[in-house]
Amino acid sequence: MNKFETIELEIINEVATVWLNRSHIHNAFNEVMISELIDCFEHLNTLTDVRIVMLRGRGKSFCAGADLNWMRDVAKYSYEENFRESLNLSKCFYAIYTCNKPTIAVVHGAAIGGANGLLASCDFAYADDETVFSLSEVKIGIVPACISPYVTKRVGEYGSRELMLTGRRIDGIEAERFGLVNKSLKSNEMESYLATMIELLLSSGPKAIEHCKTLLFNISNKENLDEALESTARMIAEIRASDEGQEGMAAFLEKRKPGWMG
Repeated sequence: MNKFETIELEIINEVATVWLNRSHIHNAFNEVMISELIDCFEHLNTLTDVRIVMLRGRGKSFCAGADLNWMRDVAKYSYEENFRESLNLSKCFYAIYTCNKPTIAVVHGAAIGGANGLLASCDFAYADDETVFSLSEVKIGIVPACISPYVTKRVGEYGSRELMLTGRRIDGIEAERFGLVNKSLKSNEMESYLATMIELLLSSGPKAIEHCKTLLFNISNKENLDEALESTARMIAEIRASDEGQEGMAAFLEKRKPGWMG
């Protein structure tokens, strides 16, 4: 894979970490980072030796939102140019949301504006208690449009109204109360908690997790209950008959670890 300019990809023991790597500007994103994140997550989908993906930020912050220099340039674009840039940003969040591996955002320092789209697109988001969050777009006369599908899934309509209309700042503890993150922790507790979650995820069947993510995507975004009646029955029937399903059920009945746990 091509060497990245604005992110780093690190793979250790079946866990890939995508590092936002513009620490000199608190990992603010521009068009290059957006494109590289899309390419990276699409590449990770193809890797059989990766079972979990973490998204983290180098330096003092997770992500300070959009790069001011990039925003200055975008402000001069035509409508069509603006649409193309915005569509790419939407594709970035969608690539993270549809990743076929479990995704974990690890948030510290600050998560401003569009950074909340990055973390909300992940399956899990964990924050340092001292992290500063803000959906601040209205303060500069714009709206959090591209991130809204993902933030609203996490927070709900009325929580989103409060955060998006006021643009106020909250800390990690309040972000957990809103549901913007799954859990807020003291900074010295984070790595231990992540290790526990990683162990839980690695103990599950990799194909089962991939199918489960597809199931949740379809139920949440595409199917009504009538459609789900048949599709969910079909999915479980196929998985029970698969090699992994057979091994998992056999291991359970024989009171042993399944093959994917080594």
